[in-house]
Amino acid sequence: MAGLAVENLSVFTSDIAAAMKEVDSRSPRAANARTGVQYQPGIGPHPETQTVKLVVEELQRLFPKRYEGRLALGVPYPHESRQKCDVCIGLEPGWEWAIEVKMLRRMGDNGKPNDNILMHILSPYQQDRSALTDCSKLLNSEFHGRKAVVIYGYDYPDFPMDPAIEAFEVLAGRTVRLGERCASSYKELIHPVHQSGRVFAWEVFENRKVC
Repeated sequence: MAGLAVENLSVFTSDIAAAMKEVDSRSPRAANARTGVQYQPGIGPHPETQTVKLVVEELQRLFPKRYEGRLALGVPYPHESRQKCDVCIGLEPGWEWAIEVKMLRRMGDNGKPNDNILMHILSPYQQDRSALTDCSKLLNSEFHGRKAVVIYGYDYPDFPMDPAIEAFEVLAGRTVRLGERCASSYKELIHPVHQSGRVFAWEVFENRKVC
């Protein structure tokens, strides 16, 4: 089974980008959770949980040797079953990777900005379940494999992802050690607002000692 493992995050990141593009090409339609009104076609308007589910299914279809039967969604944290890890890679119970995923989508389906989105990436409060607090949550868990944080999202002329990604790295670096940044892009998506984006990933290592 070792030959089926994802050797590094660079491969996983590139595969996610390919899966995003492939899912988008089939013109999926998300709907407003409150009103039921459908958004414009494309992967962009889908909420994070739906996007992750669609991408995981596509990864197993596109790259069966790497992922078929080796990806799991919503895996309970050891000894903390009320909390779920977004994606685990490997075979239960010896997961090779435990991965938390966050979405960075500054604009809505209608082209209006979402002013709260940075909270999901940079909030220092555990209650907000941000990408920042996910780092410590993974390290403090009893998952025995490797840990990683993935941030995917969309670039816009006035709101590229870069400043938020750089801010995340600076803030996370105060308490944990991040591995090398992996990144891959997807372009020419069909939604008129969410036309291009990127996926970023970092392996998360031990907590830094704070003096």
